[in-house]
Amino acid sequence: MKKHQLYMEGKYTDSTGNEWLDIINPATEEMISQVPRGTDEDVDRAVQAAFNAQKDWEMTPNIERGKIVRKLGDAIQEKRETFIDLLQEEQGKNYELAQGEVDLAIDYFHYMSEWARRIEGDIVPSDRPNENIYIYKKPIGVVAGIVPWNFPVFILARKVASALVTGCTLVLKPSQKTPNTTMEFTKIVDNMKEIPKGVYNVVTGTGSEVGNALASHEKVAMVSMTGSIPAGTKVMEAAASNITKVNLELGGKAPAIVTKHADLDLATQNITISRLANNGQACTNAERIYVQEDIADSFIDKLKEKFESQIIGNPRQNKEADIGPLISSDRLETVDDMVQKAKENGAKVIIGGERANQDKGYFYQPTILTNVTHESDIMQEEIFGPVIPIDTFKTLDEAIEKGNDTVYGLSSSVYTEDMNEAMRVINELKFGETYVNRENFEAVQGYHAGMRKSGLGGTDGKHGIEDFLVTHVVYMQYNKDKQ
Repeated sequence: MKKHQLYMEGKYTDSTGNEWLDIINPATEEMISQVPRGTDEDVDRAVQAAFNAQKDWEMTPNIERGKIVRKLGDAIQEKRETFIDLLQEEQGKNYELAQGEVDLAIDYFHYMSEWARRIEGDIVPSDRPNENIYIYKKPIGVVAGIVPWNFPVFILARKVASALVTGCTLVLKPSQKTPNTTMEFTKIVDNMKEIPKGVYNVVTGTGSEVGNALASHEKVAMVSMTGSIPAGTKVMEAAASNITKVNLELGGKAPAIVTKHADLDLATQNITISRLANNGQACTNAERIYVQEDIADSFIDKLKEKFESQIIGNPRQNKEADIGPLISSDRLETVDDMVQKAKENGAKVIIGGERANQDKGYFYQPTILTNVTHESDIMQEEIFGPVIPIDTFKTLDEAIEKGNDTVYGLSSSVYTEDMNEAMRVINELKFGETYVNRENFEAVQGYHAGMRKSGLGGTDGKHGIEDFLVTHVVYMQYNKDKQ
């Protein structure tokens, strides 16, 4: 069994504490590794290392940083199968999705490397004679990257590639549930001598300890965190003491609106993907369905067929498995509690509704619930498991109103062959993303950001780069008579 170390100043190091966190395979409930439970002192050492490295790193020519970021993607490519296996072992993804996540991380490093020559400022006209106004874009400084357990490879890529290509140094905190892929990536960094010491650092531990210590550190310029609303709230509170910038991708409660003009085969296929991807543990997952009354019965029958076809199993033992385990016993308990409460309040179980019959692991059956009201907890609170509740609507006005009636605002979708309906939903839904007649998942060149309690700032594409930069305006006057 592997016992990992922290990584800072270009070398592996022991924690100043003497406590360890056990990492559990959620499909087998077996301990697969241990990581140090980092301390405030560990965080301070890592941030200081990043701070010391910041000046030289931001002065490194952009093109050289871009080459390094691309090389990191190439190195993951060389160890692709290792990352896929580690991801399945520590997180429980099925093989197809684990493969897709690793490939997307590779693509992300390659894509972000191309921005090295595209970080641009402006020259704007002055109101005064003999003056130029220059607008520079510069790296924000030390970034604390807090990575979640549900996409530990891809979101690592999001934070590392964006920080490094813009000239920021980084202290990374992987999830205490899925640190093994981060530590495998750290081996790549350690072997790349082009990366100066202190540019990339890793401190493992809990969010309440390491995460808060990072967010409250006076030398951290921005906290980029992906996780739950409660965790994001704690990060904001900790960052407030130093007025530290926060970039937060938090929870979601994505509505899927299905009108009577939808292609039901297309809709049920893509909603199945959008609900059950990553065993229902993604912020962008479809979390609730609003289907027009006229087609509700046909839609539910077709969706049930799709859910019935899903194969449950340990993804490392069965490459054909569609549904793997939830991440932990706590998550399994929470999902089941939500379903049982919904049943007590009158929900009808179309399929599933209970834990899967497996010898070991935190498995839950793909579940469809009907006879739920828009106001019920199952329709309002994030489930984060393979469970989808369905409500009906009469008019599109009603569907849009219900879709917007939430504290979340990350992803949404609509299924219709009527362009006028689609345009109405696009223009009137208040979400960072709307998917039309396709599954919920973003593109690296897009912009992934939420509204309301789903977060602040965003990632991906040219707009995502901006959060890692600050603007420096220079007013330069000159004397044309002095030559």
